[in-house]
Amino acid sequence: MAQMSRRSMLAGSGAALAAFSLPKSATARGRRPNRGHMPIVIGHRGSPAYRPEHTIASYTLAIEMGADYIEPDLCFTKDGQLVARHEPDIGGTTNVADHPEFESRRHTEVIDGTTFANTWFTFDFTLAELKTLRAKERLPDIRPANTALDGLFEVPTFQEVIDLAKQHGVGIYPETKHPTFFASKGFDFDGPLLSTLSANGLNRRGAKVFIQSFEVGNLQRLNTKTPLPLVQLIDARGGPADMRGRTYDEMVTPQGLAEIATYADGIGPERSRIVTNDVANGTLGPPTTLIRDAHRVGLVLHPFTFRPENNFLAADFQVGNKASPEFKRARGDQPAQLALYYELGVDGLFADNPDTARAVRDRVFS
Repeated sequence: MAQMSRRSMLAGSGAALAAFSLPKSATARGRRPNRGHMPIVIGHRGSPAYRPEHTIASYTLAIEMGADYIEPDLCFTKDGQLVARHEPDIGGTTNVADHPEFESRRHTEVIDGTTFANTWFTFDFTLAELKTLRAKERLPDIRPANTALDGLFEVPTFQEVIDLAKQHGVGIYPETKHPTFFASKGFDFDGPLLSTLSANGLNRRGAKVFIQSFEVGNLQRLNTKTPLPLVQLIDARGGPADMRGRTYDEMVTPQGLAEIATYADGIGPERSRIVTNDVANGTLGPPTTLIRDAHRVGLVLHPFTFRPENNFLAADFQVGNKASPEFKRARGDQPAQLALYYELGVDGLFADNPDTARAVRDRVFS
């Protein structure tokens, strides 16, 4: 297919939305979220465009900016507690390197094929020890303003994130990080995750909770244990860590989506699976049929990740002088990107800046 410009896609997005019309019938699992509502805004790790990710400050600002859900990625501590960290590697997101008492715990781990070299991991620390650390900005070169907040905030527990969400009446969207790897360390997500949700009255139909995973097996198990909606994450490449030989490319075919619909309620695809080549510095291609194909089997779509800086945007959405040393940090035309996906028919999206995602959504659907 010939590539089309962003303006061409935006001009035709109304027709595209009509083409991706939603089916009226309910699906077999009988617990699909209602797609008649406006798309949800998910505060991806809170609001990391403004605050260090996975901190109460980041989640609080996301709520104040109008996020419908906040997203804690969950990892285990040594004593089996669930905490919010994007990865079990905490070398780049906390000040652990400033604590000489923990120097001997630095080591290397291979997690789902990725080597995390000479660093520290949540599962080597008790919760009490982890609480002595403080969070810091993960992307200081792109978000230098956030470094002014380094050292101010603790690593929050899952319970603390739930408490905040309940206080403000928003939903939570936890991700089980690397379940197969954690199982190899003796940690099983199913029990601690569901027991924590149950203790808070959230393991029930209609609760404002989605559970997500890049793996398949744990979602299949959870499908038999909880009425909560489950979301199969689908990256731009590779495949589930627990299904060697299975690729995410296969999972977005009509047959693959039909299989996902037997155990999950939605998919969280990397955004370039919806709009071709919507990657950093890329030139946009045409939309794929993924929205239509997923909706045909009753799956909702919540793509990731929408970030405002030129560093993360396709060339079509970048703004400014590329020769400027500030170009990568400068904000591009992300509102146009968000509008495109809303009008194509996504059911929600993950955004690092939920204020913009909320404002564009409200404008598009006004």
